[in-house]
Amino acid sequence: MIAMQYEITLPPNYDMGIIRERVRTRGHALDDREGLGFKAYLIRGTQYAPFYIWNTTAGMAEFLYRGGGFQGILADFGRPVVQHWPGVAFMRGDATKANYATRTITRLAPEANPMDVVNEIELKKTPGLHSAAVGVDPRTWEVVRFELWEEHPGEEGVYEVLHFSEPELDRITAG
Repeated sequence: MIAMQYEITLPPNYDMGIIRERVRTRGHALDDREGLGFKAYLIRGTQYAPFYIWNTTAGMAEFLYRGGGFQGILADFGRPVVQHWPGVAFMRGDATKANYATRTITRLAPEANPMDVVNEIELKKTPGLHSAAVGVDPRTWEVVRFELWEEHPGEEGVYEVLHFSEPELDRITAG
C-alpha cells in the first residue's frame, strides 16, 4: 500500500464549481483503475487535494508517468508536489459511504525509533468511519493518518469528498 496526495491551492476567488464539474465529468475515469485501492476526490475551501491508496507501485507509476491520468492535472494546473507514504496500517470501518475526509500529519521526534512508532499505531473502528490508512515518509519521518467518514466528523480542516473511486478497495493491505 502506498498513500499519495497532491494539493492544488487555487486563488481565493476561484469558482470551485469548475472543480466540481471536472470531478463530475472525469471522476469516473479511475473507477476501474488497476492497482488503485481508492481515490478520494477532495476539496476544502479553494484547495483541490485528491488522496489515493495504491495497491501497487506499478499502478501509481502508470498514473503518474505513463499517461494514466495525471496528464490532465499537469495540463490544467502545472506540476504539483506529489506526497507519498509507504503504508503501515489500513482498516475498513462500518460506514458504506465516504463523504468527508480528515488528514493528520505528524513528524516523528528525532529520538523516536520508527519501528516502535509503527508498532504502536492502532486503528480503531469508530461509528461513521468508512476507512483509515496510515503511512510513514522515511525521507521526512512524517506519519500521515487519513480517515474517510460518512458524516462530518465535527472538526476543522475537513475535506469534502466529491467522488470516491474504489476499484481495489477490498485488496488493500498495509505494511
